[in-house]
Amino acid sequence: MFLPAILACTPGIEAQQPAVDWWSMFHHDSAHTGYSTSAGPLTNQTLWKFKTGNSVEYSAPSVVNGVAFVGSQDRTFYALDAATGSKIWSFVAGNSIKSIAAVANDVVYFGSLDNNVYALNAKAGSLKWNYTTDNQVYSSPNVVDGVVYVGSNDHYIYALNAEDGRKIWSFQTSNYVWSSPAVVNGVVYVTSWDYVYALDASTGNRIWSFKPKDSMYSSPAVVDGVVYFGSNDHNLYALNADNGDKIWNFTTNGYVTSSPAVADGIVYFGSDDHNVYALNAETGQKVWSYKTGDAIDSYAAVASGVVYIGSKDDYVYALDAKTGEKIWTYKTGADVESFTSVANGVVYIGSNDYYIYAIGAITAQQPTSLSPTSPPSPTVPEFPTLMPLILVIISVLSLIVIKIRKIGL
Repeated sequence: MFLPAILACTPGIEAQQPAVDWWSMFHHDSAHTGYSTSAGPLTNQTLWKFKTGNSVEYSAPSVVNGVAFVGSQDRTFYALDAATGSKIWSFVAGNSIKSIAAVANDVVYFGSLDNNVYALNAKAGSLKWNYTTDNQVYSSPNVVDGVVYVGSNDHYIYALNAEDGRKIWSFQTSNYVWSSPAVVNGVVYVTSWDYVYALDASTGNRIWSFKPKDSMYSSPAVVDGVVYFGSNDHNLYALNADNGDKIWNFTTNGYVTSSPAVADGIVYFGSDDHNVYALNAETGQKVWSYKTGDAIDSYAAVASGVVYIGSKDDYVYALDAKTGEKIWTYKTGADVESFTSVANGVVYIGSNDYYIYAIGAITAQQPTSLSPTSPPSPTVPEFPTLMPLILVIISVLSLIVIKIRKIGL
């Protein structure tokens, strides 16, 4: 007779909230689409800001299970509560961190200018392993099927075992690799300063390569069989993912170091000519452009019909994805070369003013963050909501037994 009442008041015995589309790596996913199904903020309210010891330049937060993971040029990698900005833990590397973390299976992977790729326990910040390359690691790792794909300024692209850091294969390019590899259908797509490569994800063997007229910092996005990337030759390119043949290119009036986002048949990116562009993904025809006050190195993030992007004019912009009309701007204290991440109603981004910003408001309840001294979480049982119910039942039964004893039954 007590069970219905107990079920009604027991925490966790209610309709589950819709799952949050977490931003777990560079440009959201392994294809680097830059598109999230999470709600994005329609106003520029400050949720929180967190001060680091140096610029947050090309790094940007990855947000998973209510925790924002981000590195800084102060050599420190941070885990912050995504709702409050409070620090959960930090890890000090041997040099600046400009790489964006990939988070998979409770492990955080990122590169550092101390030549290392690091794997940390996501809950405690303890070192799991590190792999040392022969030069600085600007590249942001991509983790797919237990393999970490990452580039280095030693001119190599690496495939590492995600569990222990053991090298599976490496592929030698002829220049620095700053970009983050995209991995789609068993193929790794990555740019070095001189070529775009398609490599077999299992073996590292080259499938094809393409050489634009100038160097590349932009990372590729791969959507519907097309590889999109920018070049310092002022172009945004679209290549056939199967053979590397050029489908189209769009010419701007400046370097295109920004990595493109692709959503609903539109490609979004920034240029050093101060403009944000939206192009038809199939034809390369311009849909709209929006002029900011300075060059754009930041990449675009797309969520809820809004494009979010930073500019070297110190501002973060929210633009209507269909029309390019400004929805809001947010002023930081310095250049914004960091990249935007969107999760659970909030835009996360860094600035050269040493701050990490969270703009918006949390839209769905998220997990409670662990403290630095919290023990590792146990394996989640098949029915995790039964424990509160069991505790309530035990409490009620105890009260009944006590009452029975008092009346002498």
